[in-house]
Amino acid sequence: MKFIYSIVCSFLFLATISAQEGTIRGNIYDKDTGEAVIYANVYLDGTTTGTNSDINGFFTLTDVPVGEYILIASFIGFDTVRSEIVIKENRIENKNLFMTENSVKLQSVNISARRERSRSEVQVSAVSISAREIKALPSAGGEPDIAQYLQILPGVVSTGDQGGQIYIRGGSPVQNKILLDGLTIYNPFHSIGFFSIFETDIIKNVDVLSGGFSAEHGGRVSAVVDIQTRDGNKKNIGGSVSLSPFLAKMVLEGPIAKFNEDSGNSASFILTSKKSLINNTSKALYEYALDDPEQGFPFDFRDTYGKISINTSTGSNFNFFGFNFTDTYNNPSLANISWTNSGGGLNFRLIPAKSNLVMSGTLGVSNYGIDLLEDSDPRTSDIREILGAFDFTFFGSSSEFNYGLELRSVRTEFEFTNPFNVKIDNTQNTTELATYFKFKQNFGGKVILQPSVRLHYYASQSNLSIEPRLGLKYNITDNFRFKAAAGLYTQNILSTSNERDVVNLFSGFLTGPESQVIGLEGERLEDKLQRSSHVIAGFEYNLTENLEVNIEGYYKDFPQLIVLNRNKTSNTDPDYAVENGNAYGIDFTAKYTLPRAYFYATYSHGYVNRFDGEQEYPTVFDRRHNSNLLATIDVDEAGTWQVSARWNLGSGFPFTQTQGFYNFISLLGGVETDVITSNPDDIGIIYSDERNGGRLPYYHRLDLSVRKKLEFSKRFGLEITAAVTNAYNRDNIFFFDRVEYQREDQLPIIPSISIKGTF
Repeated sequence: MKFIYSIVCSFLFLATISAQEGTIRGNIYDKDTGEAVIYANVYLDGTTTGTNSDINGFFTLTDVPVGEYILIASFIGFDTVRSEIVIKENRIENKNLFMTENSVKLQSVNISARRERSRSEVQVSAVSISAREIKALPSAGGEPDIAQYLQILPGVVSTGDQGGQIYIRGGSPVQNKILLDGLTIYNPFHSIGFFSIFETDIIKNVDVLSGGFSAEHGGRVSAVVDIQTRDGNKKNIGGSVSLSPFLAKMVLEGPIAKFNEDSGNSASFILTSKKSLINNTSKALYEYALDDPEQGFPFDFRDTYGKISINTSTGSNFNFFGFNFTDTYNNPSLANISWTNSGGGLNFRLIPAKSNLVMSGTLGVSNYGIDLLEDSDPRTSDIREILGAFDFTFFGSSSEFNYGLELRSVRTEFEFTNPFNVKIDNTQNTTELATYFKFKQNFGGKVILQPSVRLHYYASQSNLSIEPRLGLKYNITDNFRFKAAAGLYTQNILSTSNERDVVNLFSGFLTGPESQVIGLEGERLEDKLQRSSHVIAGFEYNLTENLEVNIEGYYKDFPQLIVLNRNKTSNTDPDYAVENGNAYGIDFTAKYTLPRAYFYATYSHGYVNRFDGEQEYPTVFDRRHNSNLLATIDVDEAGTWQVSARWNLGSGFPFTQTQGFYNFISLLGGVETDVITSNPDDIGIIYSDERNGGRLPYYHRLDLSVRKKLEFSKRFGLEITAAVTNAYNRDNIFFFDRVEYQREDQLPIIPSISIKGTF
């Protein structure tokens, strides 16, 4: 409580001082499209007073002495804008600025924005990604996707092309929160690992927080991926249509009420839909890669997203959105899996004309349901989350105070029959209530301190979790910076996935157990939350204007992880098991930017271990070495020809080795079972006593793409992309069928071409 009291006192002191002077705030827009200009420099000519616009183009300058000034907005890629402004005592002056794009390369724009943020924000284990950066990656199937880009980030591991999941610095998928416009998405990746549910063309920004994140994010113990979509075009009807062997997609956008340059008022819409084609086209184009040429690749998905945006003159905005994402994996030899993500809601940002308060919030619902049919009884899982979240921010001249409130209602339904014919059937309703406080102070541009605390109450557990967190940035020089973060984290969601599933596509979810749980020492657990603590430290160094290096070391402790007991042999056995573990390592990143070229290299060395009460073992996603090399080059000065290449090298994943086999006889018939003369059809597997003691071979893959842009007019164009995935046809193992003694590989060389028309 002393921590919270000191923050409130600091805020009141800052508010008293600022009342003696004046405040400037406003929004920066692209004059041609009405889109926000993100991370632009905003300052008063002849003074040291300045800031950067945020993700919404909003800026605020507080404690400005009374007088007349020239307000300047500048950003690489846009012409500098100057505007006269008069500051009066105790007044808030609202000023919107409109910038015109110039001919400077967009790669430089992205690097400039990142560098400005690195000097003024803590940014520990935080990466911001724009749609332009995603499109610079060689696009599998000719279609760029955030699922492909996440895999090149340091500390991020993907388990494969088919049914691949994303693991972030030792966190399994259920321990990573994925957000779309503020709502939780429980399974964002399609069965074919190249594609997510998110449409690249409508992404405004992606923040990947791989650890040490502050108190506004909660309910997960490892990482956060926060995806925000942009508004539709505020001046003209437009969009795009594209076609490739993998999918067809459409984007349509335009104004409902055209953008008014004098006021900034507007209303617009954006609608996108995509449908997979690979299950049909593969029979003709990729027959060599099919196990069954009559079937084709067993992947099928359809994604739809729509949004209406309303913006006001003060910068306030309201966004109404809805989505429906479906996926099917139908492989007769393995399983038939289908899932649906659906939901929608409202997010808003309120900027009162005469107040230093900025309020934002999200109201909505997210539903996820999955069904699996295989030889055994079916598995089903459904989860529904209803969210109400509100955030309040006050700005000082060198400080920022932020607090918020979240109310979350979660319902889960799960049904599963394990190999011992024991049924696990669970339905739960739970409520979570959280509040958080965050304070950021910039000490003369040298030290940035960001303490925060989260109070998270889990009603079903009757458990209040107090989670202090701290972030620090020390600008040793203008180009060399030290950063660190630490914090405590909890969650009440657990996954039903099992590492021994041949194809791990069934992602079911449960809330934490309300029934009795026995700990690793045989004790009865009173605290049944999953917990972690993070400690992270590193350096950022701009070696030259073009070369940036980042080094981070991290340690994540997981003192309590609760998992579903899939090996339950009788109704008296517990439904849940308990584990603990840790993840630690070091990540290196280097970025080299030229006017017509961009080079990106990462290397991660990490360890992920678990203890199940009997032995310590590496997890199935414990990739000790992982490296990515990316190069993007504009062949001509106008950027109409672009060549991209990405190479990934990763050490092999662990697996539990086989000791032997036996004839499996089901004893479900009880004493009447004929164990002497019966001739069982099934073969049982005897696993090694050492869990995950073996290692698969190294994984490596080269992807290439060439993109040609044709511009017929300012509003009409054509984009043709030729791509090759797994260019040198590396045989990367997917899984090994122990019973059939047959190896299954990831996808072989896959050439493709896509055509995209813009209007």
